Amino acid sequence: MIASLPLPALLAIFAVSGLVIAVSGVIMTGYADKIADRTGLGEAIAGAVILGAATSLSGTVVSVNAALEGRASLAFSNSVGGIAAQTAFLALADLAFRRANLEHAAAELTNVVQGILLIFLLLLPLSALVTPEVTLFAIHPVSFLIPTLYIAGLMISQAVREEPMWHPVKTRETRTDAPEEEEAGTADKSNIRLYGEFGGLMGLMALSGWAIGQSAGALTDMLDLSGALVGALMTAVVTSLPELVTTLAAVRRGALQLAVGGIIGGNTFDTLFLPLSDAAYRDGSLYHAVGMDDYFWIVTALLMTVALLGGLIVRERQGPAGIGFDSLALLGIYGGAAALTILA
Repeated sequence: MIASLPLPALLAIFAVSGLVIAVSGVIMTGYADKIADRTGLGEAIAGAVILGAATSLSGTVVSVNAALEGRASLAFSNSVGGIAAQTAFLALADLAFRRANLEHAAAELTNVVQGILLIFLLLLPLSALVTPEVTLFAIHPVSFLIPTLYIAGLMISQAVREEPMWHPVKTRETRTDAPEEEEAGTADKSNIRLYGEFGGLMGLMALSGWAIGQSAGALTDMLDLSGALVGALMTAVVTSLPELVTTLAAVRRGALQLAVGGIIGGNTFDTLFLPLSDAAYRDGSLYHAVGMDDYFWIVTALLMTVALLGGLIVRERQGPAGIGFDSLALLGIYGGAAALTILA
């Protein structure tokens, strides 16, 4: 139905769905922070699991929908392009946090572990590329490994949070993860109501993700665009808007570990798009159906994650333009990758 609409209508659906995703993401930030406090998970784990998964839901729908339609490139590049875009958002959050470099103030060992997990998960699709195209029920073995190792990584992250082997040095700029007094709007809400409203927002984001996927597929055909371009720079950016909005909102609230953890957690969750898309893609291995333009964004995401980890470990207080070297690297890598994709 959507595919038959004229160009202005497709663009309108794409834009309105993106707006719905962004607004829902703002509201979900406060909910995730309260859930972190009530459950005792901590902001970094809540950001990785609760907020990261929820705000990535629309992107999941886009990738799976594209794979079902046989659009392997769109499904793949939407996932890895979203990881790159969301990582770049941390540089924007660093610009918004003027007190110190964000990665310095948001010192949290769990986020470092999550970053290492992300690198490992991103290397698995590359390993699939350089190995024979072997499938089980048209699903590559890597697609079984990714969710298994994702769950194992979350368990390790929680263990590190509960019994860390080292702690970051506390400075005047360091913000700690401490439960906050709830505002009047949420303090009187029961856990069931809090979780129910959070789930409703997730459903709204999933519906918006479906609309974006349908309109993006139609735009790809109508304008004769490459799947890698549409996936990495259009659907990936739009479905990643919750990460941008929630990160900026979390920084404003002072929940810095939640801000960084939401991005890294959303990125690790986004790797699950790949096995889900591989399962939905019925013409063999998704990893062998896409081209080098799509894997280019895997390399981009890896480079950006390494730069982010460097910032989290070195913890530079201030740098050029009031941000750290890692944020400058994130903007440079992403900007260069986007330019190469557009010009290719």
